[in-house]
Amino acid sequence: MAEDTPVELASMNQRFGALLIDWLLCMLIVAPFSQAGWMGAWALVALVVEYTFFAGLFGQTPGMRVLHIACALVPDGGPIGVPRAFLRGLLLAVVIPAVIMDDYGRGLHDRWVGSIMIKA
Repeated sequence: MAEDTPVELASMNQRFGALLIDWLLCMLIVAPFSQAGWMGAWALVALVVEYTFFAGLFGQTPGMRVLHIACALVPDGGPIGVPRAFLRGLLLAVVIPAVIMDDYGRGLHDRWVGSIMIKA
């Protein structure tokens, strides 16, 4: 993604909607295997695993795909790779880095791994 290449940034509504879809999917996956009181914790682990796999290899989680957005590497626009996606997922799970944003809608979790959310 060169600096002269125009890209349309994903809206906050799209980003939140994708996260909500992914969270609900993770809750559905872990529900049959979780004891009472632990479902949220296991869903958080599942969310980090989901982000690591899907965003790392394909640039989109299932929620992002439904809402036509992608997580792209800033220099070239490709997938961010598994290690960066893992770190991004962990930081997203902490929440605080996600709410501290710059003018491009990039939270600390995006800036630290070199990613940006764009319309796909």
